[in-house]
Amino acid sequence: MKYIVTLFVLAMTVNAFAQNKGKTLLDEVSQKVKSYDNISIDFKYTLENISENIKQETRGDVVMQGEKYKLNILGITRLFDGNKLYSISPEDEEVTISSESEDEEDAITPSKMLSFYEDGYTYEFDIQQNINGRKIQYVKLTPIDSNSELKSILLGIDAQTKHIYNLIQVGKNGSKTTLTVNSFKTNQPISKTLFTFDANKYKDYYINKLD
Repeated sequence: MKYIVTLFVLAMTVNAFAQNKGKTLLDEVSQKVKSYDNISIDFKYTLENISENIKQETRGDVVMQGEKYKLNILGITRLFDGNKLYSISPEDEEVTISSESEDEEDAITPSKMLSFYEDGYTYEFDIQQNINGRKIQYVKLTPIDSNSELKSILLGIDAQTKHIYNLIQVGKNGSKTTLTVNSFKTNQPISKTLFTFDANKYKDYYINKLD
């Protein structure tokens, strides 16, 4: 019995140590991100669901400054000026204007992508991989909310730069989405109007105001 108790205490100690190391690393990432005036990222996005025989890959890019962002993906531009979200579709010649949705709490929007992990998760140190000469340390995040649609998230962090390398999100429905950073640039010169919607450019578009 004493042996079992000793093993239990040891397991709890190791688990707490792993959580503390994971939290410490994520705090370092967060501090690094918040030190930049703006961030520009080119990325690859993959969605997989084996049970439904789905695999989709696409590339995109995003520029972020605080809560504001401009995201280009799947032929659509999503522009958030800090108040309203503009989804611009050249193919449909339509602009949808709304408040940024907070309904999907599990959704990781561009403005949340580099800070979403700060609340609502438990942390655990995971594997370390050598990818093209870079040491990528993974931290496993598990939602505290048992009703979350997410099963877990693996966050890959470059051990040297403390930048996020990739994010692997696993849903309880069997879906897996992976976002891999191809290019990470900071403090780039950007236009003062980058996050401003110019209605004059879309006079021929259908404007759909949701709220």
